[in-house]
Amino acid sequence: MSEELEIKELSDVVVRFSGDSGDGMQLAGNIFSTVSATVGNSISTFPDYPADIRAPQGSLTGVSGFQVHIGAGQVFTPGDKCDVLVAMNAAALKTQYKYAKPGAAIIIDTDSFGPKDLEKAAFKSEDYLGEMNIDPDRVIACPLTQMVKDCLQDSGMDAKSMLKCRNMFALGLVCWLFDRDLDIAFNFLKEKFAKKPGLAEANIKVIQAGYDYGHNTHSSVANVYRIETKNKVPGRYMDITGNKATAYGFMAAAEKAGLKLYLGSYPITPATDVLHELSKHKSMGVTTVQCEDEISGCASALGASFAGALAVTSTSGPGICLKSEAMNLAVIMELPLVVLDVQRGGPATGLPTKSEQTDLLQALFGRNGESPMPVMAAQSPTDCFDAAYEASKLALEYMTPVILLTDGYVANGSGALKLPNLDEYPAINPPYVPEELKGTWTPYQRNEKGVRYWAVPGREGFTHILGGLEKDSNTGAISTDPENHNLMTRLRQDKIDKIQVPDLEVVGDKDDADLLIVGFGGTYGHLHAAMDEMRAAGKKVALAHFRYIRPLPANTAEVMKKYPKVVVAEQNMGQLAGYLRMKVDGFVPYQFNQVKGQPFVVEELVKAFNEITNK
Repeated sequence: MSEELEIKELSDVVVRFSGDSGDGMQLAGNIFSTVSATVGNSISTFPDYPADIRAPQGSLTGVSGFQVHIGAGQVFTPGDKCDVLVAMNAAALKTQYKYAKPGAAIIIDTDSFGPKDLEKAAFKSEDYLGEMNIDPDRVIACPLTQMVKDCLQDSGMDAKSMLKCRNMFALGLVCWLFDRDLDIAFNFLKEKFAKKPGLAEANIKVIQAGYDYGHNTHSSVANVYRIETKNKVPGRYMDITGNKATAYGFMAAAEKAGLKLYLGSYPITPATDVLHELSKHKSMGVTTVQCEDEISGCASALGASFAGALAVTSTSGPGICLKSEAMNLAVIMELPLVVLDVQRGGPATGLPTKSEQTDLLQALFGRNGESPMPVMAAQSPTDCFDAAYEASKLALEYMTPVILLTDGYVANGSGALKLPNLDEYPAINPPYVPEELKGTWTPYQRNEKGVRYWAVPGREGFTHILGGLEKDSNTGAISTDPENHNLMTRLRQDKIDKIQVPDLEVVGDKDDADLLIVGFGGTYGHLHAAMDEMRAAGKKVALAHFRYIRPLPANTAEVMKKYPKVVVAEQNMGQLAGYLRMKVDGFVPYQFNQVKGQPFVVEELVKAFNEITNK
């Protein structure tokens, strides 16, 4: 075609890459989101992959997906359904089409829709589009596999290696469809495959071929689209996952506090990437130890804390169960420790690659004895940086273990993070024992906040012993005195209760809402999007989202009782709602609960919340 192609401007768009587990959909999605974040678009991503180590090729259970929502303004979720679906094989089309909007553009590799492929995907005939009621005019069907082979025929690569580049052809086609700058993708690949320049060049060549295919054939079922960035804030941006942002937040806190960072961890999905990331930064004073089990990971971190480091241990729900004894040791020894819990579907092994919020009550109460510790929850992938920093600050300044909750959706998802200026972050001031107390100091002597002084080993005149047996509040010696135990229990509790956290913020129609939506952690974006949609339809709705769960913000009761109707929405069977009923007298909220291992769907939230407002 020789005519000039129209370029239409959109405010936002959702793209879903899907294919076999070995088709590189996560990489293609990551590159596309990186390209979009680099030009200033707001992004939100959702990797969705199976727990199988390697499901049979072409099978329905082996489909891996990656959804990215890019917008000119702020986007809060990866989107309920996609505007463009990339289906690399028949199984991907069969399982992922339900995530496509009516009229969505669909890109398929016709070379992966042969009779055997259709049989594996449980299609009944070769008319797979008709069988699924898909309009052929919305489908960009191309012999993608063959074109990749043709593109790389002179590369010297074997056939298997060539096929691993198919994802880059699809990426190139999507980049053309949305007028993306290929140079950013090229630079990404050159950096990723710096030690294999030949592989980088092959992938770059295939991306260019996919882009050229779209340009030369005008494969778009409509037009080329452009998402311009609005309200750009100057600065350097990067596409970052929640796990990486968490790791960076811990490093920033250690640098601010002037401490070494120690991570003791045992690999577990979906928390392992934090260990992987921190292990790359020995030059930043980071020590990582992959321990033999969960309790040793936590106990080794506690030893590092005693020695004067910012100590962290990371895990997911099953690991929190196993760490609980060592976490309790941190409580009674009153040492700083951050326990990162990247929640996943449970119980037991459950759904390792899926996301839930089912560890809240375990974080609050899942230990023997009176074992109080602060509990926080990160709200988004980019928020993980600040949440990790704040959890570290709490632990160090109040000499306590702190639980930081994220979840699989937040940890594996990504967003565009404006690189922070550490000078703008609050100081971290651990309560080191003053030199003037030398000679009179005892291990459980406290400052004006009720916080035990920290005596780092090596300081002359401050030799001491800590342990798991109850200690006398005055001398630090082992004590079984009932009055002393009662006192120490209350001192530990009072220290946590007195932590001052920011007030609970209400957004939306905060002064006159008919319905208040309440949530915590990674549901923030979906609940905010539901509120926005309802307000656009004329409803009076507000949102209060908890970041600090123990201690609760001081204005919690005031906010919960202010509105005629309150709904607590969470990805469990009502754990936050039950906790709030315990803490706020007379509080009886409506509840919206789902435990599907998947993020909320905004459309379903709006429907449920409208039913509540109409009652």
